[in-house]
Amino acid sequence: MSLEDEIAMLARLPVLSELDEEALRVLAFSTDTRTLATGETLVRRGDRSEGGFFVLSGSLALYRNDLDDGSAMVISMGGLLGEMAMIAVTENQVTAIAREPTSVLRIPRALFQRVLREYPGSAARLRQSIENQLTAFMGKLDKLREKTPEN
Repeated sequence: MSLEDEIAMLARLPVLSELDEEALRVLAFSTDTRTLATGETLVRRGDRSEGGFFVLSGSLALYRNDLDDGSAMVISMGGLLGEMAMIAVTENQVTAIAREPTSVLRIPRALFQRVLREYPGSAARLRQSIENQLTAFMGKLDKLREKTPEN
């Protein structure tokens, strides 16, 4: 996959869509590609997360509980795992295992934060987007609270 293809794929992610093309270029150029064999574990639930993973090809099964309990969600090509870990220190909420041969771009938190410092316009648009999403989410929570009888 070419660098331009990676930039175009990254630009389609909501969390990255606010970034300037040059900021996306720095991200795409500076990330590491990791290839996983079928059944290989990418991250484990409870471990400290150092960033996000963008799925270039293949797919990942995500497990919150036991690996064989039938509750796996799937992220496939174009998906992002660990969005919050690119911004803040966090731990993995799932165990991610390759369902097939899979390639991912690893986006370390330190790299993402460096890009935001170097491209303040991108950072400001991203901050505004996150603020808008949180405001909308809080509005939905308020509506749910109004509908829920108190205990």
